[in-house]
Amino acid sequence: MGAMQQGLDGKLAWVTGGGTGIGRATAAWLGRAGATVAISGRRAEELEKTAAELRAQGLRIEVVPADVADAASVAAAHATISGRHGPVSVLVCAAGTNVPNRTWPRLTPEGFAKVVQINLVGVANAVHAVLPGMRAAGGGSICVVSSLAGWSYRDFPGVAYSASKTALDPLVQSVNDEEGRHGVRACHFCPGEVATPILTSRPVPPSEEEIARMLRPEDVADAIGFVVSAPPHVCLAEVVIAPTWNRFYIGGEDLKRRA
Repeated sequence: MGAMQQGLDGKLAWVTGGGTGIGRATAAWLGRAGATVAISGRRAEELEKTAAELRAQGLRIEVVPADVADAASVAAAHATISGRHGPVSVLVCAAGTNVPNRTWPRLTPEGFAKVVQINLVGVANAVHAVLPGMRAAGGGSICVVSSLAGWSYRDFPGVAYSASKTALDPLVQSVNDEEGRHGVRACHFCPGEVATPILTSRPVPPSEEEIARMLRPEDVADAIGFVVSAPPHVCLAEVVIAPTWNRFYIGGEDLKRRA
């Protein structure tokens, strides 16, 4: 932890999408920094497995299943964890999805709605749940995991994913605009390609050689940790992190548009 960073001892952190990938790695980072970490997702069995592995490392991990696309489910999960531990100090929105059929000729309205409901509405549901407690406590950190596709348009992530991730920018800006005066800060966090299970939802999954060049979830977790553990007067409003071998620029055989 760098000189600018603050410990998270005694803090409550909540990670949506905490069972796998970026969410899991971030939960581990937050736990090592001293926070009690609640992880949420739709698959309770996966969450319990992750929690057991992290608890074996001496981390304080709670499992609170929730479907971020369902506002009532999110509110109930928040009520459970805040009832036990007080207000959430750190929220990391890492739940996300995509569909294989991504271009207009193949995309269905149902597929578009599913992606937007999780990637965009799911973030709004979680932010809505934590803001009153953060406001009353006089501060809090929110890191919204967007994408390089939410920062700079490329065709391969698809219509629904790119639209939902791009919309997270004004959502984050609105939090900083309205809530910064109450000590609450938010980050539009935009990673490039990360070696996570979501890669399997691509029309043509990348090769093992290409995956080996990508960011690791732990790389991203380190950067998220930097964002949420900065001194209270510091707001990292947008962070872009990408692999040096950046296929947003270089391209790749599996990224070529297929109707």
